[in-house]
Amino acid sequence: MLADREAKNMKAATSPTALKIQAVLGDDFQVLEFEASTRTAADAAAAIGCTVGQIAKSLIFRSMGTGRPVLAIASGSVRVDEARLSELLGESIGRADAGFVREHTGFAIGGVPPIGHRTAPVIFIDETLLEFETVWAAGGTPNAVFCLCPDDLLRLTGGTVAAIAK
Repeated sequence: MLADREAKNMKAATSPTALKIQAVLGDDFQVLEFEASTRTAADAAAAIGCTVGQIAKSLIFRSMGTGRPVLAIASGSVRVDEARLSELLGESIGRADAGFVREHTGFAIGGVPPIGHRTAPVIFIDETLLEFETVWAAGGTPNAVFCLCPDDLLRLTGGTVAAIAK
């Protein structure tokens, strides 16, 4: 699905980490790589040629009680409300450091995809992403992305839709 493929310098993924995500996604999606970084939502939107809101950023938090990973998938144009996320989870959360993120997801911060994690996280998807026809998510590296519709994001992740934006 490449409805938004108008970006410059996109090519099929070749890095091992992005190819891992391609394998999880299958043939219905295509992980694309850029020469430039797409580490931030603004960088990704500029490289792709979409709005910042269409970037489905994946943020990993750590539950303070159990230590399990919590994945918040939100529009690039919003901030995640950590208090609301804690309320939904039923326990407090904290920001995950780079080591925790890599250990539990297998990916570096800036390239964390919404799927394919080493440890299955608890997943919350912000309701604002459902407003878009298509969204773009990280593809396993800071310069890899893939396009999908919000319904596919829900299906692939099994996440819970909730109001988690500030």
